[in-house]
Amino acid sequence: MMELRTENLVVGYDKTPLIKDVNLKVVSGQVLTLIGPNGAGKSTILKTITRQLKRIGGTIYLGQESMNNMRDSDVSKSLSMVMTERLQTELLTGRDVVASGRYPYTGRFGILAKEDWEKVDEAIALVHAQDVQDQDFRKMSDGQRQRLMLARAICQDTDILLLDEPTSYLDMGFKLDILANIRMLARERNLAIIMSLHELDLAQKVSDTIACVKGDHIDRIGTPEEIFSGDYVQQLYGVTETAFDPVTGEVFLQGAKSEPKVFVIGGGGSGIAAYNRLQRENVPFVAGILQKNDLEYPTARALAAEVVSQKAFYPIEKAQIEEAKKWMEQCETCICTLPMEAFGPLNEANRELLEYAKEIGKLSM
Repeated sequence: MMELRTENLVVGYDKTPLIKDVNLKVVSGQVLTLIGPNGAGKSTILKTITRQLKRIGGTIYLGQESMNNMRDSDVSKSLSMVMTERLQTELLTGRDVVASGRYPYTGRFGILAKEDWEKVDEAIALVHAQDVQDQDFRKMSDGQRQRLMLARAICQDTDILLLDEPTSYLDMGFKLDILANIRMLARERNLAIIMSLHELDLAQKVSDTIACVKGDHIDRIGTPEEIFSGDYVQQLYGVTETAFDPVTGEVFLQGAKSEPKVFVIGGGGSGIAAYNRLQRENVPFVAGILQKNDLEYPTARALAAEVVSQKAFYPIEKAQIEEAKKWMEQCETCICTLPMEAFGPLNEANRELLEYAKEIGKLSM
């Protein structure tokens, strides 16, 4: 089993420390992801590990050997990377760029043997880039280039792969494809992978371990379940508790908090579209009555001026119904996002609210 490990690593620029005591470890078959605000130093850590930046202190180990004692040619046979900087090419096809990943093995003249080209073609097929491999690399989209850069790292045939923001500037389809490939490389090819990501929802899904970069240190390391619990991530990024749902990774803009004008009867996810529309239109609203384990409760909590709610798995009580009716009376109008068939035996409270909205002439059809 191969591992990459740092011990008391100090990284920075021009001998000025930026982050101290970086102690990270990733082993074969696992994905370690760095998260943290812009400018926290995630890329600086990765560039130091790959020797693009000179380390200021500490040690980096590949397996049991310190990288301090290794030649660049030896490092390149154990560690490959995909960084954010665009590769400058001149008259190179996508296949040519991928082939450059084999140069650590080609000797002084850089001549690829048949076996090298087989690895190139295998890597291109692995990332589903056969349709663009013969195109000019400079004229490709960001997503196409990123696939080929990943193929370049794959055909370098290393045990460790580093990726700096591999999903930046990519559309949803390319992001999902790149991350699926990363998971495959860890699980099926037994690579040790360390990367940085901005998309917290994706970090939750693809990572085995997450390291949080904050200030001048690594603030916390743990599983996604450990990191994305409570309000830690909100504190890490300096946002309000309701701006981020650690369960789903969803980010919310804050809704208007002034005197509410609309009461929304929702539940089961039916109200989310209405909440988002009202937030876009800057219309303050009340949502209710919601159980706190309801699918739409985090969205309502973030966007609504008020939420009438009940603890998960507890029956809605008369006090909550009366509270909701008072809010409804204060609002100008009421909308119901639940279909009539949703009012079953466990949702009688919201049926009562709907009837009350009709009775006082507030229901908007």
